[in-house]
Amino acid sequence: MKPRITVITLGVEDLERALGFYRDGLGFHTEGIIGREFEHGAVAFFELNGGLKLALWPRASLAHDSGLPLAGASPTEFTLGHNVAAKAEVDTVMTQAKNAGAVIVKPAQDTFWGGYAGYFADPDGHLWEVVWNPQWSD
Repeated sequence: MKPRITVITLGVEDLERALGFYRDGLGFHTEGIIGREFEHGAVAFFELNGGLKLALWPRASLAHDSGLPLAGASPTEFTLGHNVAAKAEVDTVMTQAKNAGAVIVKPAQDTFWGGYAGYFADPDGHLWEVVWNPQWSD
């Protein structure tokens, strides 16, 4: 297996609400919800950098498709990292997320390793870390 990821799918409770958060609130580009004509088929895709896609799919549909029981979610299972090019940009993105309806979990602050970062949770509790790392370039 080659170490590549092409789609990150987030299970969501309310697809319309999640679509609005990512499209209208964060400004992610999408063609909107597709697949409504199929039972468990409604999904929204967003184009990310490098050919990566973000998919939003109802949690019940994901459970149905995988054959696993629908269970509670935990925001500490993984994070989505959004790296920015400048320290001030962390605050800008955190404010945009809050204005879109995110919950600020940890306000942006200097990190122990010399960067600057904060955490927000989307309306379904998915945890995003917004990071400026002085060792990385955008």
